[in-house]
Amino acid sequence: MIRLFYLVSSIDSAKEISDDLHEHGVTDWRFHIVSKDEAGLYTHQLHTASIVDRTDLPRYVERGALIGFILALAFILPLALLNILQMPAAAWIALFIFVVIAGGWIGGFGGIQGENYRIEPFHDDIEAGKYLIMVDAPKKHVPKVKELMTKNHPEAELQGQDSSFNNPFASRRQRKIKRA
Repeated sequence: MIRLFYLVSSIDSAKEISDDLHEHGVTDWRFHIVSKDEAGLYTHQLHTASIVDRTDLPRYVERGALIGFILALAFILPLALLNILQMPAAAWIALFIFVVIAGGWIGGFGGIQGENYRIEPFHDDIEAGKYLIMVDAPKKHVPKVKELMTKNHPEAELQGQDSSFNNPFASRRQRKIKRA
């Protein structure tokens, strides 16, 4: 899936785009709007981006779980194989899983506080009152979505595109989306 990023300056334009995309088969699951005017999105019945889309929660949970997995491999697996502590195999497995889950949980604390690395480049525009529209489309349908938006909504400026999947290893330098 490819995520297309559009900026519009009015909620009426965002509503028209939403209606048009729905008419062309784009469901709410594939269409998200980020705005500082959450109440306006609600009153216009527009699909706002969820906390998962707005924050770095998924990326940091993935990072934490990976770190937990590495720590479990480094410390718990050797203890289990060397049979230093007399515990049944099920207890070692449960401890291993616990460390992985705890790593994800702890990582989530960092992610819930940060803005999504793909939305971060648009922070100033969103704070200035613009609406960021994110449309997820299969790679083969991207040209159709771009054509639809260009033809029916010239006020919507294509800002770029990126994968719709999180990259847990993206660094600050990689946080720039591909500009159109």
